[in-house]
Amino acid sequence: MTDVFEPLNLGGLDPLVDVAGSEEPDSSEAVHIRIQQRNGRKCLTTVQGIKQQYDYKKVLKALKKEFCCNGTVVEDPELGQVIQLQGDQRKNVTDFLTKAKLVKKDQIKVHGF
Repeated sequence: MTDVFEPLNLGGLDPLVDVAGSEEPDSSEAVHIRIQQRNGRKCLTTVQGIKQQYDYKKVLKALKKEFCCNGTVVEDPELGQVIQLQGDQRKNVTDFLTKAKLVKKDQIKVHGF
């Protein structure tokens, strides 16, 4: 006879076990788009995590021309190369990166207020 307190294996997934081949992108593959408050109503949009195979200066040139804003590429010791754009360009950058097929929509993480 079976014990009443014996757990039944109903073939469900264990939530504590990592699934092999999960569709969740790694944090190293994610592109982070952040906004930083400057002074007053001025702000900066930073883009970090674009793959190294792309030329950051060419991407920056296309972003500046598309959004009519100024920007620069900054070398950070921890984060690597980071693109900085003037103004709140979070939505614009997200749309641009997905339309240009530089990254997938699920790899973009938007931070900020």
